[in-house]
Amino acid sequence: MTRHADPAIDEAATPARARSARALVQAVRWRTGLSQVDFASIFHIDLSLLQDLEHGEARLDPALAAYLRVIDHAPEIVRAALGRAS
Repeated sequence: MTRHADPAIDEAATPARARSARALVQAVRWRTGLSQVDFASIFHIDLSLLQDLEHGEARLDPALAAYLRVIDHAPEIVRAALGRAS
């Protein structure tokens, strides 16, 4: 994870045709209806990283972008899988 200003991302349109890392993170989290604290805790994402991403102060790496897209597609399945992994 590199910390830079929020870059545009060239990925496919969904979710919500996000054009930046910041927009992607916010859109996925908002659709879950969770606060930053709850989203980070439930999906095992570092809270400070999540906050930095939502403020455009960090760069989203490809693995986290893919993970967010999976969460957006099937949040309950991700929650269940993480619950089994504990």
